[in-house]
Amino acid sequence: MSTFSVTLGNVLITLLYLSCGFALCKSKLVKPEHTPSISTILLYVCGPCMFIDALTALDHSSEMTGNIFLFLAVTTVTQALVMSLIFLVLGKRRNDFIWRMMALGSVMGNVGFFGLPIVKALFPEAPEAAAYSCIFCVTMNFIAWTIGIFVLTDDKKYISVKQAFVNPTLISSAVGFVLYLLNAKEWMPSILQGGIHNVGAMSTPVCMFVLGIRLATMNLKKLFIQPMPWITAMGKLIIFPLLSYLLVFFLPFSDVFKASILILSATPCASIILNLAEIHHNGQEVAANCTLLSTLVSIATIPLMSLLL
Repeated sequence: MSTFSVTLGNVLITLLYLSCGFALCKSKLVKPEHTPSISTILLYVCGPCMFIDALTALDHSSEMTGNIFLFLAVTTVTQALVMSLIFLVLGKRRNDFIWRMMALGSVMGNVGFFGLPIVKALFPEAPEAAAYSCIFCVTMNFIAWTIGIFVLTDDKKYISVKQAFVNPTLISSAVGFVLYLLNAKEWMPSILQGGIHNVGAMSTPVCMFVLGIRLATMNLKKLFIQPMPWITAMGKLIIFPLLSYLLVFFLPFSDVFKASILILSATPCASIILNLAEIHHNGQEVAANCTLLSTLVSIATIPLMSLLL
């Protein structure tokens, strides 16, 4: 199958998951107030298992370890560079919280729950692709609580080094990396590996169920006519992945490395922008719209981006 077919198929599957959440909420079988509990399970159980599973699936080698740290460096630089560039280009618009949110949303992507299954499907014989997704999540969380929070608030006092290092994504990825270094796939009981894999595999469906429930509570007409979600979606789904891919295209990296950069950078806005908006009691509706609209539009843009591979 072509990269386009594989990518389109996996994106459509995520749409099916989202549709289930939407239908369940509309039929009142699931209530919107249930989503915080479901999100907690996703954040503290399913997600960590997904990251640990992806990292422990790797065969330990010095080359692989080097690639992991290289991916860590590249994704940190690309996110920080593009976000800072957008922030500077905004000029006087930086005084408006919504425009600063756009700068954040144009870079922060759902590289884990949305991106990981796509790169796994594209490269079934290259487990490092899934591991790269975990590394991207780590750098995204670090950027979000340092440069990202400064961009959003325009105030250094909100930078949180603790949040940057102490969060479920980084902790579970650190555990997974240690298990990778110990070559745990060779000695960890298969029943335990299977359990971690099964719980981790629930991450994408659960994430999409939650987004579907949120979508069911929104005014769809308002979602599609507001300009800021469209501006943010275009930045996140087109400009950011193209810039990220351009930064690595001429460098001596493997095809899997470059492709992972492109596809993961092209994922829709991450829910962390909504979390940050809620923390600062500003722009929650726009942040939610950016996340949902970019997820819907990515059904078309991610397969199109895969044509570059």
